[in-house]
Amino acid sequence: MKQKPRQPYIPIERHETIRQEILAHLEGQTMSAKEVSGYVRISEKDVYEHLEHIGKSTHKTGQHLIVIPAECLKCGFIFRKRERLKKPGRCPVCRGEIIQEPLFTVRQL
Repeated sequence: MKQKPRQPYIPIERHETIRQEILAHLEGQTMSAKEVSGYVRISEKDVYEHLEHIGKSTHKTGQHLIVIPAECLKCGFIFRKRERLKKPGRCPVCRGEIIQEPLFTVRQL
């Protein structure tokens, strides 16, 4: 069986960096990492990496990354003290796995 020759991968043409594009989408809007990955066309895992860097570097520009913590939809537990930006796998109180993703926004200080 003959295989078709593969077409070379052509990256998406961007006029700004990925982090600048993420910042532009998060200014004034509250979005989950999954929504951001859809707009910017990168994986959700990469979005979390970029958000960590954005959280450290936005103070220089007078902005602040605000994280609305994840919440267990079964018992209502809110993950306030969580350092990681990713969605937790399981609730420590009820062991439920139905958890709302953390939400992100960027605001001026």
